[in-house]
Amino acid sequence: MAKVELKQPIIQEISDTVKDAASVVMVDYRGLTVTQDTQLRRELREAGVIYKVYKNTMMNFAFKDTEFEPLCDSLEGPNAIAISKDDATAPARIISNFAKTAPVLEIKAGVVEGGYYDAEGMKAIAAVPSREVLLSRLLGSMQSPVANFARVINQIAEAGGGEAAMAAKPAEEAAAEEAPAEEAAPAE
Repeated sequence: MAKVELKQPIIQEISDTVKDAASVVMVDYRGLTVTQDTQLRRELREAGVIYKVYKNTMMNFAFKDTEFEPLCDSLEGPNAIAISKDDATAPARIISNFAKTAPVLEIKAGVVEGGYYDAEGMKAIAAVPSREVLLSRLLGSMQSPVANFARVINQIAEAGGGEAAMAAKPAEEAAAEEAPAEEAAPAE
C-alpha cells in the first residue's frame, strides 16, 4: 500500500470529527508530564470533549476547504486538538483552567462556531461560563426580585406592621367618610 492510502483514513477521521464541531481548539502540549496529560484528557472526556494528537500534515489536509482552514497557520511543532460538538466554550475553558496548574500547556488558536480566534481571543472565550452556569445565573436574577418582595412582606408581618396597617386603614376610612359629611352639612 502506498503512503497516501495509509494516510487517507486518518485524514477522513479528522474531517468527520470536526465536521459538526461547535469548536476546535489547537493546543501546544509540549512539556506536560504523563500524569498531567492523563488528568487533562480525563477532564476533557468528562465534559464530552474529544482530545487527539495528529500529525500536522494530516490536520492540514483535513482542514483544507473547511471553516477550520485558518488553523493551518498554527500547525507548527507538536499540536493536539480539542473538539466539542455541544458546548462551544468547554475546550477552551477546561484547557485554560488546567493551564493554571500546568503552565507549559498553551492554547495556540481555535475556531468557535465558525469564527477564528488567536491565542488572546481564545483566552476571552475561556472566560465565558458554561451554558448551565449562565442559565442558573439568569434564573437566579429572575427569582431575586420575587424572593426579596416575599422577604419584605414576611418581615412586615413578623414585626406586627401588618396589624398596624390594618388598624390604620379603618381610621383613614372613617376620616374620609366624615369629610364628605361635613361638606354636605353646610350646603343645607
